[in-house]
Amino acid sequence: MKITYGWLIALCTLPCAAAESTWIEIEGQVYGAKPDERGPIGGGEGYVPVVTRGDVTVDDLDSLLQALSEAEPGQVVFIPGTVEIDLTTRVYIEQLVLEVPTGVTLASDRGHNRSPGALLISDTQNTPIMIQATGPDVRITGLRLQGPNPKRHLEHHRRAFGPGGEGHAYYYRFPTQRGIVTSHDRLQVDNCEVSGFGHCAVSLNRGEGHRVHHNFIHHCQYNGLGYGVSLNVASAVIEFNQFDWNRHSIAGTGRIGCSYIARHNVELGTSLSHCFDMHGGRDRKDGTDIAGTRIEIYNNTFRAPQTPVVIRGAPEEMCKVYRNWFPMHPRPEQAVRAGLRTTIGDNAYGPSP
Repeated sequence: MKITYGWLIALCTLPCAAAESTWIEIEGQVYGAKPDERGPIGGGEGYVPVVTRGDVTVDDLDSLLQALSEAEPGQVVFIPGTVEIDLTTRVYIEQLVLEVPTGVTLASDRGHNRSPGALLISDTQNTPIMIQATGPDVRITGLRLQGPNPKRHLEHHRRAFGPGGEGHAYYYRFPTQRGIVTSHDRLQVDNCEVSGFGHCAVSLNRGEGHRVHHNFIHHCQYNGLGYGVSLNVASAVIEFNQFDWNRHSIAGTGRIGCSYIARHNVELGTSLSHCFDMHGGRDRKDGTDIAGTRIEIYNNTFRAPQTPVVIRGAPEEMCKVYRNWFPMHPRPEQAVRAGLRTTIGDNAYGPSP
């Protein structure tokens, strides 16, 4: 059996290994996450479709808000990579949300000439939404978005749902946060670093044709929520991302119309719970066993010791899990938990399959 190991230089702003194997080749077939022609998994230095200028360039919050309010479809609002914009006071006092109109790109230059990308930050726990797409065909690219809640808050969760707890009524007294939110079609989020949002980094509430790719999404791990990419009644392709320190890096409500393709993503090593998820009817308590409509999970690499994939019911159409690499899980039953209409096969298990 011929085995070839592929290597990816880990380019991130948090401490990480200089190099990690992200894919292997067995008898000519690739298992795990292999970078594509657009650059490294997780984006950053070497990412090819990086944006380096715009129709309007801004360097503070007031000019950003004005540019977004005046932007027309097809235009780019650009924030240089050296800029840091603190949204905290305006979010806290005014409930400020950055609204990106139909067809507009909000961009910085993460990775270009070693640029870290412009930083947008909110330190107030009451940050329900940082960026909202107000129409279809919005692109968010090359930015760093930092939310206020990178912690797990395990004790809070135990008080809410443990013996004598008040449940959700108590749990939601503590604010939750979302980074990028849409209810419209074809949102693209690429080459960003998104962290510290208690609910989720990217929230796809509704819409089709979403693409979330070449991002580093981490420290969204508030127990009970804590998602990297969350889908409600939406469909998306989620690919070439690095995930770490999330509760679930991908999660779906499992409602009819909730679908995703997850491919060539890398789970770097730390997860509070299972990594890729789809809820079932028992979670929603709607009397069904439906777990979304259609799911494909292939060519991903899972380095976290937690269960990589859990499908908590039966999808309407199907779920396929194949050509992934599970280096921490030597047996198939350790890697995937699922029910009806899920097929699992042609994966690589253990560090040296």
